[in-house]
Amino acid sequence: MAGTHGARIAVVGSLMMDLVVRVPRPPAIGESLIGRDFQTFTGGKGANQAVAAARLGAEQVAIIGRIGDDDFGRRIVRTLEEEGIDCRGIIRDRRHGTGVAIPIVYDDGRNSIISVPQANLALSAGDIRAMSALIAEAEMVLIQFEVGLDAVAAALAVAAEADVPVLLNAAPVVQHASHLLTQAAHLVLNEVEAAAFAPYAGGDHLAEARYLLGDGTDTVVVTLGEDGALLAQPNRMHVISPFVVEAVDTVGAGDAFCAAYAVGLTSGMGVVEAAQFAAAAGALAVTKQGAQTALPTRTAVEGVLRGTVT
Repeated sequence: MAGTHGARIAVVGSLMMDLVVRVPRPPAIGESLIGRDFQTFTGGKGANQAVAAARLGAEQVAIIGRIGDDDFGRRIVRTLEEEGIDCRGIIRDRRHGTGVAIPIVYDDGRNSIISVPQANLALSAGDIRAMSALIAEAEMVLIQFEVGLDAVAAALAVAAEADVPVLLNAAPVVQHASHLLTQAAHLVLNEVEAAAFAPYAGGDHLAEARYLLGDGTDTVVVTLGEDGALLAQPNRMHVISPFVVEAVDTVGAGDAFCAAYAVGLTSGMGVVEAAQFAAAAGALAVTKQGAQTALPTRTAVEGVLRGTVT
């Protein structure tokens, strides 16, 4: 395994409370379906990626985002602080409640998610500029689309000014966000998101990746779930083989992938090795229930990779 893992990572993203329902199958329109289980977990793509990066060995992880002045928000901050994450960039919003997500997990491990971002969408460009030191001090910034686009654009601009590379996780699909894709050095998205941002590719993942490679984008990674991932650069394509596991809950797998990819890159791995490291982390994340509760440690990921990555 190349390099050390003492990286400094900043995350600009969402802070949510996940209200997870387990059901045998999707309900039909008008149907009342009895669920099997209900649990609450701290989540949000930003928080998940911050926790994953910390567990995977990043030296320092800071997060910038908004929560409501409520019990959900306080629980989220407490959980992040217990993970050793710098929470100085979290703003308490007295007008908007903490965001909530309702992941619906089916018996085969697949999921659907209803997201109500609330305070997350109030994150502003001014908030980002006020916390710009947290971005400038990082070796890589992780950003997603679960906060307002003005905040995303500001974070990309602050990172560019500070010459800090950005990994943009283009999730969820947001209208009018396409112009932001080429402003990140690394773009990671799943097959549904790739199809939405590259509709003319007709579902061809290779064509999607080529289409999404822009002037400022060094690498595009399209994650394919149980089929692995496709990594694209201007002069090469590489298929990332999957790790075969029994899926219990796929919520958070993409966040584990993004964080692991960022930790890998900032700890000296090449892009292919970092993507393999990320694929192993994503695979481990689906073997347990919950998002943050299932995020793996570096030791666990290296155990999966031992004898696989040379």
